[in-house]
Amino acid sequence: MKLTVAHGPAGTEIAGLGHAQPRRVMDNHELEGMMDTSDAWIRQRTGIVTRRIAAEGETVKDLAIPAARMALADSAVAAEDIDLVVVATTTAAERSPNTAGRVAEALGLGRNGRGPGIIDINTACSGFEYALGIADQSIRAGSASHAIVVGAETLSAVTDWTDRTTAVLTADGAGAAVVRPSQTPRIGPVVWGSRGDMANAVRISPPSGRFWQNGREVLRWALTKAPEHAREAVAAAGLSLDDVQVLAAHQANLRIVEPLAEALGLTDRIVITDVTESGNTSAASVPLGLSKWWHAGRIPADVPALLFGFGGGFTFAGMVAMTPRKA
Repeated sequence: MKLTVAHGPAGTEIAGLGHAQPRRVMDNHELEGMMDTSDAWIRQRTGIVTRRIAAEGETVKDLAIPAARMALADSAVAAEDIDLVVVATTTAAERSPNTAGRVAEALGLGRNGRGPGIIDINTACSGFEYALGIADQSIRAGSASHAIVVGAETLSAVTDWTDRTTAVLTADGAGAAVVRPSQTPRIGPVVWGSRGDMANAVRISPPSGRFWQNGREVLRWALTKAPEHAREAVAAAGLSLDDVQVLAAHQANLRIVEPLAEALGLTDRIVITDVTESGNTSAASVPLGLSKWWHAGRIPADVPALLFGFGGGFTFAGMVAMTPRKA
């Protein structure tokens, strides 16, 4: 007995990008009135000037849906062609139905009464890269033809607003990408992994249910190990760091993003620093910054971008993806 195995296209590509953020802007001076901190202290240690905070009752799906809708419009892919939705989040308000299902329903995805496959994943700050890897593999394996990948978070819902070491970082937002078949690979292999011995370094756990992290331990890993794994992702794509034109790293903290760019020798390239105005949005941070800068014309078309995320779990993931081609 021999089973039939599906085969898909040789490669995939990002066809469109989208993003969404809450309307409310919280600057550092507002935080000064909530805890023992200052605008100067926050800027010096994090580089963050403002962040977006969800309104009461505004949840992950309320950000994921418009981000996905924007990416779909940017891609020129028809809604009925989407047969896979993967959402990365660690702060969804609902356990079931999942956020991917909410996105699929709101956008009217699928055809002939059959909706797309819907998957939520939780690898925190590396979530979008995990989700993009799953979408790429699913299409190349023939299990899907077109996908929407979303990273969305409402970290404000799990923030301890009395802890200045974490409250000055967290924010809310969503970023999305539409992935379609390509005759040649335009999304490189995902390089992913975890560190079980660091699982407690970043967590949202009982009894508080609030975000907490060992900032020093995370910083130490980011400065010593993140460059190594980022280089692996570039090598897996068959490229060198000389080829990379854009660095879209997890927007954890400007004091991490900048040293990472320096360690990789990419300071003379386009280094996304959306953290200064959007804060740390966990799984949303890479696609949020990438989409904002793409739509603002700050990123060229058809160039290699290194996407790399790391955080809660403790997890990391990265790949090289070509920026979308202009229509």
